Amino acid sequence: MSRTIGYARVSTGDQTTNQQVDALRAAGCTEVYTDDGISGSTTSRPALDRCLAALQPGDTLVVKRLDRLGRSMPHLVATVHGLAARGVTFRSLDESIATGTATGDLVLNIFASLASFERALICERTRDALAAKRRRGEPLGRPFRLKPSQVAAAQEMRAAGHNIAHIAHVLECSTDTIRRRVLRSSQSRPIARSRSAGLP
Repeated sequence: MSRTIGYARVSTGDQTTNQQVDALRAAGCTEVYTDDGISGSTTSRPALDRCLAALQPGDTLVVKRLDRLGRSMPHLVATVHGLAARGVTFRSLDESIATGTATGDLVLNIFASLASFERALICERTRDALAAKRRRGEPLGRPFRLKPSQVAAAQEMRAAGHNIAHIAHVLECSTDTIRRRVLRSSQSRPIARSRSAGLP
């Protein structure tokens, strides 16, 4: 038996989902999942994850506005296409969009084109920014997170026999950062290695 399931979200703790839930109930939703105080840019939204997992072929997912579901245009399009592939239809009340109808599918295809255009613009801006940095002779990539004092501390811990995972934990950074900074900085400064420490 097909079901109509709703999803509501608010970004801050001082907001409520009451208005969205009322609208979803009025639209026929028998179940409503809510995420409270979770930004749309957050990758993992617990209630949404449970909602998507619960949907079955023939079900319909309803939101009050499109921005309640997708954290970006590409993410929205991918999510709705994923639902369609599972046999789940999608409705957005404020925009009057429903997949499975000629108008709804047309709008979704337009969104997909816009998402592709957005990705192309981002790639182009990134290439232009990198090219400008190369022309100015600036280093590429993210700057190192560790300060010189932290690098020195990492070298001392390494020489004392601590492994890289422990050093990264103490300095609250990734093991890759420790490897890059410690190994690169120690090329001109030999570090004593402990035979009993079992270092990687």
